Order: sequence, then C-alpha cells, then structure tokens
Amino acid sequence: MDCIFCSIINGKIPARKVYEDDEVLAFLDIRPLNPGHTLIIPKKHYRWVWDIEDIGHFYEKIQLIANGIRKAMNTEWVVSLIFGESVEHAHVWLIPRFKDDGHGDSINLKSIKQISDKDLDDIAEAIKNEINNLGNKSKKEPIIMSNDNQEYQEYEDKEEYIP
Repeated sequence: MDCIFCSIINGKIPARKVYEDDEVLAFLDIRPLNPGHTLIIPKKHYRWVWDIEDIGHFYEKIQLIANGIRKAMNTEWVVSLIFGESVEHAHVWLIPRFKDDGHGDSINLKSIKQISDKDLDDIAEAIKNEINNLGNKSKKEPIIMSNDNQEYQEYEDKEEYIP
C-alpha cells in the first residue's frame, strides 16, 4: 500500500510529531491553514475514521491534543474537520482559529499559511509540551478554560486558580 501517512508512521517520511502512542500519531500539517494545524491519524491503516476499531481511544487522544493546541496557541477556538478524499487514511484535522486569521466565518481550505521551519519546530515543541503537561494531570482534575484564558481546575464544590 502506497500511503503517505503509513510512510510517516514507518519513519520513511519525516514529520513534526506532537503526540504518539501505540495506536495514534499526531503531527503538524505541511500545508497549515493556521499555525498549529495538526493531523491526527490511527497508526493502523483504516480508510475512514468511522472504521477505527477503538474509536473511543482515538477521540480521547483528539481531545487531549486539541486542549494542548488550545493552550500552546493561546486560543479557545480549535475546529476539527474530517476528510478522507486527498489521503485515503483515516485522519482528523485540528485547526486553531485566531481573530483576523484570514478564514472568515469558516475555514478557507485555500488559505495556506507560510510558516518558517524554525517557527514550525517551535510550535510543535510547544504543543508537545502542553500535551505532556495535560496528560500528566489526574483525570479527576479536568481542565476548564475561563473566558480570559486563565486556567482553572474544577474540584467538587470550589474552583481553585492554578498559576
């Protein structure tokens, strides 16, 4: 099978990885629609997202990665898109949105951003660090973002600020 995503998984094609486990790989898109645009793929080749055997694990990781992107890119607005036409390997796009990002009300697929290699490396590292930080928090302490982008942890009957 001649699949570009399988080649990335197998290390034949380099990628700026932001997350990896035994079943899921996430990396920055080489044609980013915004800084932080990330692709999430299952490591096993599936044609469509809805064919993934453990789709719950896949979407748990998408949630973790989206929250890592939110924190690293300092935005509340991360949109997800599911395609399958250009690459026949199940994948989800996570695209952070920003005020005046050139997309208007919805993502413009032709609005590809030119981002330097150094900036892409820095973005990948920032997202990876935030994912690692979030992944190390207890599941009993969900992340809640306030309107002013301060991070809060929700406990049973109180909120406590986490600097």
